[in-house]
Amino acid sequence: MTEAQTPDLPETMKAIGFAAPGGPDVLALDEIARPEPGPEDVLIAVAYAGVNRPDCAQRAGLYPPPPGASPVLGLEVAGEVVAVGSGVPAEMLGTRVAALTPGGGYAQYCAAPWQHCLPVPDEMNLKSAAALPETLFTVWHNVFERGMARDGERLLVHGGTSGIGTMAIMLAKAFDIEVIVTCGDEEKCEAARKVGADFAINYREEDFVKVIADYTGGKGVNVILDMVGGDYVARNLQCLAEDGRHVTIAVLGGAKAQLFMPLVMMKRLTLTGSTLRPRTDAFKAALADEIAINAWPMFTGGELTPIMDQTFPLAEAAAAHARMEAGEHIGKIVLEVAGG
Repeated sequence: MTEAQTPDLPETMKAIGFAAPGGPDVLALDEIARPEPGPEDVLIAVAYAGVNRPDCAQRAGLYPPPPGASPVLGLEVAGEVVAVGSGVPAEMLGTRVAALTPGGGYAQYCAAPWQHCLPVPDEMNLKSAAALPETLFTVWHNVFERGMARDGERLLVHGGTSGIGTMAIMLAKAFDIEVIVTCGDEEKCEAARKVGADFAINYREEDFVKVIADYTGGKGVNVILDMVGGDYVARNLQCLAEDGRHVTIAVLGGAKAQLFMPLVMMKRLTLTGSTLRPRTDAFKAALADEIAINAWPMFTGGELTPIMDQTFPLAEAAAAHARMEAGEHIGKIVLEVAGG
């Protein structure tokens, strides 16, 4: 039971579900029971929910939710807190928040740990807020914590116009890091440059290894944020400077890589990576605290704004997934649940 809630909350809600894994067309609007927040949770009346690659993987049957998580898709939302658990500060009731969720975002109501929420001021729109948590948490942890990127260094980001890519560009530039990106066509290269990338490479027309060697005068880059994996890893290592750090966050191009290990030794390279969703609530809470201090004020203050692609009604989640998987989007795709 919740300690406090707004009156007259419905027992059921609309949510996106799927009877069996498959393509985007398996997604359909269902009527299901409204979640009850646990002692450390808030219940959010969802205004907008972000769409992310892991959602597509879960829908396809390749990325099951962790134990105890909602089977409903959706890893980030923004909206109003309408109920709080017994361990949650009572003053959170009625506030506007953006939240990193373990699942359940594609619905009218979503439960999330209160310590994974970030406050949304009145002057910030909820659509932008919903587009931030998953990419912001992922980029902050992987570029700045695991990748140890710091001012004056160079960062290479593959997929520069994705939600992760645009977030990485913005955050890195905010901390005086030079950013190189790869994109699939000149239109996307130009879009990445407009976001703030210092240099963009069309990987379909040029060998990024050679171009980066020429661009950096053979010095290479200090950090690589890689979502491709596969044969990109060996090529990435050729791009790294001495003491460079290679951070893997997805393996869209293949789960296995063949490496020339003497290069790792000679350059003293670090290969690392992470997945966010299975991490503990305590880890995510600590990460949220660090983001609240170091990065969130840049968004709430208007210095940075997420790059938005398209907004779809909740009922059209299948179209949102189809757009993401087509790879044509630039920035974030979001679902409108209740507006705001």
